[in-house]
Amino acid sequence: MVFDTRLLTGIGVLAAVTEAGNFARAAEILGLTPSAVSRAVARLEARVGVRLFDRNPREVSLTEEGRRFHIKVMPLLVGLEEAAAEAAGAVAVVRGRLRVSVDPWFARTVLASKLQQFLVRYPLLSVDFSTSNYRQDMMTGVDVAVRFGPPDESSLIVRKLLETRILTVAAPSYLEKHGEPRSPHDLVHHEALLFRDPQTGLPFPWEFQRRGEIKEVQVSSRLIMDDPSVAISACVAGQGIFQSLAIGLAPLLSRGELTQILPEWSEELYPLYAYHPSRHLPPAKVRALLDFIQEIAVCA
Repeated sequence: MVFDTRLLTGIGVLAAVTEAGNFARAAEILGLTPSAVSRAVARLEARVGVRLFDRNPREVSLTEEGRRFHIKVMPLLVGLEEAAAEAAGAVAVVRGRLRVSVDPWFARTVLASKLQQFLVRYPLLSVDFSTSNYRQDMMTGVDVAVRFGPPDESSLIVRKLLETRILTVAAPSYLEKHGEPRSPHDLVHHEALLFRDPQTGLPFPWEFQRRGEIKEVQVSSRLIMDDPSVAISACVAGQGIFQSLAIGLAPLLSRGELTQILPEWSEELYPLYAYHPSRHLPPAKVRALLDFIQEIAVCA
């Protein structure tokens, strides 16, 4: 079989344009002229038979067909980069640029304050850091994604980083005004703060576990949020009861800004997973970050 090298070149240009947002910036990254980038994209579109980009004078964006094509080919491009790095002996060296997408709650409460420690440990590494709790297209433009919740069925490589308990918490001011629930069933008479599942768009159900027994409670709420940090702020302000990941809550609990309620019903565990596209050994920079996350999570 004769391999069309122009196809590989076009895929590399596609990745650069997608990341840069227009032909001019992609040309700077690749060391080409904007017209050369435009011609490479046109050749790739002719080769695959679909329009990959919507173009306007200021920026370009992937079409729906282009987005699907990008998702399919990026793991292959990453695999080629890894093979080249391994052949050059770079697989064991933590260096280059690490592009990572992290769950916002974990990023804010645990990881952000430790990033400088990570960078000091690896002086040849730079980090391009973004936050999201959504999984659709989570691998676009990144080397590794970190998300809470059970893993999806996909072709990605998955690594469990930790498990954290689910705690039910309220502000002392709320409990003084409304009383403290003594059983999960008591929560039907309280105001709940609900967090929307980013995958389904529906509020997470409230579940309580104790020694293998599971109780699900239908709570009522006038506030549904998609950011747990906002929900925690509302909870601290006394607006209701919230079910939160235990990780990152220690400062609020130790300062008395929040009180855990129904502690005997807090055996539910929720996992944090890392995703990366390689079917083989991940680059050293990815392994370094994941090992670091597990290291700092012990004290969180």
